[in-house]
Amino acid sequence: MQVLRIDASGRQDQSSTRGLADNLINALADRYSSVEVVSRDLALGMPHVDQSWIEANFTPEEERSADHLQRLSYSDRLVDEFKAADVIVIGVPIYNFGIPAVLKAWVDMVARARLTFRYTENGPEGLLKGKKAYLLVASGGVAVDSEADFATPYMRHVLGFLGITDVEVVTATQQNKRGNESISDARAQIANLVHTGKPLEPVARLA
Repeated sequence: MQVLRIDASGRQDQSSTRGLADNLINALADRYSSVEVVSRDLALGMPHVDQSWIEANFTPEEERSADHLQRLSYSDRLVDEFKAADVIVIGVPIYNFGIPAVLKAWVDMVARARLTFRYTENGPEGLLKGKKAYLLVASGGVAVDSEADFATPYMRHVLGFLGITDVEVVTATQQNKRGNESISDARAQIANLVHTGKPLEPVARLA
């Protein structure tokens, strides 16, 4: 089973989402005999979409220059990681009611027409069907899935747009108010989802 781990927290130490990602991946390793993890720490730096990237991306593949290919090379690596994964684990700290800027930059780099979605007569179609995703959502004051939470519904929508509809949300909500109880609840959610949930099957070959 190939797991893609995405960390977006600006904190390296004492990060709730990083700790929960550790918990989840350890739980997956305990339940399944073979788990390979590819980690992508977005906080170490992410490029952003700019004029040269847009020009390269919208140039037909057969007409791309060496400069175009170089400009898209990082995005191509991210897409390849995404396509190869059976399970995607994404840490989603809520910053100012939304997702961190680096996570939005990652979304912009992997949402690629003809690679991860395509346009059809019936509208857009996601090309990453059959995968499982876990969103590890942590907040200080915002209640997860409340009207003030624009991070969780956005990530659900993005994943669904790319074809991933099997999405589990683990919540460590309102830690400013609930403290360690919030993390304990999240760990219990992970144990319940992984150890008592329906067994996962590798599906990357279908992507």
